[in-house]
Amino acid sequence: MATPDPFRAIEISRLAHRLKAEGTRVIHMEFGQPSTGAPASAITAAHQVLDADAMGYWESSPLCAALAERYRRLHGVEIEPGRIILTCGASPALVLALSSAFQPGDRIAMARPGYVAYRGTVTALNMVPVELACGPATRYQLTAAMIEAMDPAPAGLIIASPANPTGTIIGAEGLAAIAAVCKARGIRIVSDEIYHGLSYVGPTHSMLEFDPDALIINSFSKYFSMAGWRLGWLVAPTDLREAARAYVGNLFLTAPSLSQHAGLAAMDDIAELEGHVATYARNRELLLDALPRLGLTAIAPPDGAFYIWADIGHLTQDSMGFCKRLLTETGVATAPGVDFDPVDGHRFIRFSFAVSTAEIAEAIERLVPWFAPQTVS
Repeated sequence: MATPDPFRAIEISRLAHRLKAEGTRVIHMEFGQPSTGAPASAITAAHQVLDADAMGYWESSPLCAALAERYRRLHGVEIEPGRIILTCGASPALVLALSSAFQPGDRIAMARPGYVAYRGTVTALNMVPVELACGPATRYQLTAAMIEAMDPAPAGLIIASPANPTGTIIGAEGLAAIAAVCKARGIRIVSDEIYHGLSYVGPTHSMLEFDPDALIINSFSKYFSMAGWRLGWLVAPTDLREAARAYVGNLFLTAPSLSQHAGLAAMDDIAELEGHVATYARNRELLLDALPRLGLTAIAPPDGAFYIWADIGHLTQDSMGFCKRLLTETGVATAPGVDFDPVDGHRFIRFSFAVSTAEIAEAIERLVPWFAPQTVS
């Protein structure tokens, strides 16, 4: 069995919590999790269910139907609710997608930089991650030309738009071109759409608009601000639906019943959720204004999600050590680039701006004087 690399941001978080216990006021910008809680309607629904329902293993048909309606309304695609498989967050949905669509030894292409768990989960399932270097020229995203040039063609492709750690978005034309190349070459697409709803440049497109047989991963963790509730879903294509259901039954049983009730209620709380997006937009503006004062001018375009991917190569070639020192000396926790890019990530860090606007302002006050005297180490 292959062993995935560690998620180093977790080590940063452990250090942050230790410092907090010792009295340091820590600003957590290391993880991509909203600082807000679940919507008020979700909390109310959860209290009502706790008082009235013993709960058990269950998959909510109303929630699956509501998610199918969301795809129809936002993306103009019709999905049978039975194709939606509820999971304990997006991570199990990724396991289901890979396990049902591919075999051990299959080559799975993905962008570099990219979410650490893509590489880790593919490796843990004894498949072969094939990372394609993506930089400023392609806005840190995969392109159809890059997939077309692969020889041999991979069995699968993981895409993410908006992406982690860069926040970049692939537009409709780019997604359509990727779908066409993958169809021609027999490449199955897994599309991670967990950051849908978090865009600052207009609506995001689902890969289902261009490839009805793509496997779609999503979650209530980001837009719905319910990370701790562990509720996600997989949209499985018709030919893989039964295989995916067999895997979920054997590996995970069902998503938490309480979370399913709460998630269904949260889907109607749009005003509160859009308020969170407005906060992220303000946080993004503040950081983009401050970064030049930190000497950080080479960044990925943060079109969506709540991240800024910044080049610190003029300061260090050790992003992990840099993040530890930054945290210890300022109380601001960030994520080291090596999590997301094992080749070039030593010269990048990721800021998450999913915290409150007051915390962003305080972080900037700490960071500006700290970055001023920094030299190459």
